[in-house]
Amino acid sequence: MLIRTGNEIASSEITPKEAYEAYRTDRRRFLARAGVVGAGAAVSAMLPKFALGETKLSTVSTAYTVSDAITPEAKAKSYNNFYEFGTDKSDPARNAHTLRTRPWSVKVEGLVAKPLTLDIDTIMKYKPIEQRVYRFRCVEAWSMVIPWDGYPLAEFIKAMNPLPSAKYVQFISLADKSQEPEIGDSGINPPYSEGLRMDEAMNPLTLLTFGSYGETLANQQGAPIRVIVPWKYGFKSAKSIVSIRFVAKQPQTTWNELNSEEYGFYSNVNPSVDHPRWSQGHERLLNSNSLFPKIVPTLPFNGYANEVASMYFGMDLRKNF
Repeated sequence: MLIRTGNEIASSEITPKEAYEAYRTDRRRFLARAGVVGAGAAVSAMLPKFALGETKLSTVSTAYTVSDAITPEAKAKSYNNFYEFGTDKSDPARNAHTLRTRPWSVKVEGLVAKPLTLDIDTIMKYKPIEQRVYRFRCVEAWSMVIPWDGYPLAEFIKAMNPLPSAKYVQFISLADKSQEPEIGDSGINPPYSEGLRMDEAMNPLTLLTFGSYGETLANQQGAPIRVIVPWKYGFKSAKSIVSIRFVAKQPQTTWNELNSEEYGFYSNVNPSVDHPRWSQGHERLLNSNSLFPKIVPTLPFNGYANEVASMYFGMDLRKNF
């Protein structure tokens, strides 16, 4: 497992321990200081400043890893789906330099005790950032093995105190033509929307993600904040999030709305349910720089069945694909 330490960060850039502990131990204090519009100036002064582009992260070790070789970083950051920057796999890396990741704020909306707006640097400092090596499977039948950096989405959700009536979490991505020159040109109506059932969002595997390979997310990977849901096809892991909404009913999601016959709401990795245009039984594992990708069998739930299959007990996974 690839682990980066905090030794690469200057001491002047590290958040004071007392400020960090305040955020961890007192939710009320966190919400009072945490970048709520009009009340974030004092907090901003205590937080590290991130330059545009990738910046080293301090991460803690976890047991979340896989035995597969890690995909070379250059490949993971140059072979991407991000249609707001073009539909070819190389387009996002070439075009996403126009994305401005600072300043950045995220609205917490819907069925929540206190709707608010949080600054990205405050969100990043709420919990220690873990590095987890996950399999990442695309619906187009290719996959990578990537060390993602973040903390469990469940920790953020608990701090936001959603109402009991909230059954789903919806993620809304940035929609800004001035920053995303290809937005809307692919036939997808902005803004990009994705969603999870509450128990899926609260599963320990679901990662609120700020980086990969020990650095802040590259723009083409969905900077500065995205989710990673490793047992689902990649399009479920929303990028460049600007709103997290708690809702009572299953939200509309972009690909499901565009073509529900090909992209189900759940979109769990299922080798026995083919996409109408290609098989899902095997995948191209892009975990080396070889010109010849390794073809491997696709695993149910992308190999995470032990951790997630119980959430779908009794469901027809061919119907609820």
